[in-house]
Amino acid sequence: MGAANVVPGVSGGTVALITGIYKELIDALNGLMERASWQMLLKGDIRGFWNRIHGPFLLWLGIGVVLSIFTLAKLMTYVLDLYPVQTWACFFGLILASAILMFRDIRGWGIREILFALAGIALGLAVSTLSPTQTPDNWFITFLCGAIAVCTMILPGVSGSFILVILGKYDYIMEAVATLDWPVLLVFALGCVAGLLAFAKLLHWLLARYEKPTMLVLLGFVLGSLVKVWPWANESAKALPDPHYGAAALWCLIGFALVLGVDRLSGRARNNGAE
Repeated sequence: MGAANVVPGVSGGTVALITGIYKELIDALNGLMERASWQMLLKGDIRGFWNRIHGPFLLWLGIGVVLSIFTLAKLMTYVLDLYPVQTWACFFGLILASAILMFRDIRGWGIREILFALAGIALGLAVSTLSPTQTPDNWFITFLCGAIAVCTMILPGVSGSFILVILGKYDYIMEAVATLDWPVLLVFALGCVAGLLAFAKLLHWLLARYEKPTMLVLLGFVLGSLVKVWPWANESAKALPDPHYGAAALWCLIGFALVLGVDRLSGRARNNGAE
């Protein structure tokens, strides 16, 4: 999930969904926002609190996310600078494969379902066709960007890094991670925590009552967002003398295969667990 959140292609929520841990993730985050959980802690029932918030799950997931973010930040800055077409082609393959997997899991299509998907596509196109904004690098904006981006990081099909690109903060945050600019990282992290806990509560409510419409809108958003990550849509790629069509096709297939591979492995793990 941390690797997915670093790249503006596939969301951590998508990885959680196809690996079978998505429901536990939302339940765990929702548990952190429940009054009963904190009442347990205040009464000294640490074990009850830890179990209610799925503590072991969150601990190991958090360690994996943090480690992958810090190990991949420099790599992503490097490849986006030197190989923009190939990198964005890989992102394109990641998103396309994620969309196909989400299509596969939805049953019972009708007019209502199609309209929800079309609404998501329209929303994705609207967001994706926005030009990256230039936002100030002050602490309030950094906090706000963290709160907004982290909300998308737990949504299947919506990349938090992609939202940072739209907000004009992707390079800024990646540079802060690469150079260990702790003041910027701390403010961004605080925004992420605030946004994550607040949005997890809303998402838990939506999925509990309107799971199918919510997933359909997200699926449409995935398809609409493909416009933004088209390999030759960014300025760095447009400036290249060679369009690298062959390399782009190869890396698109690699990105596509990576997502399908993760899904296949997770399917085997779930089947083995059932046995």
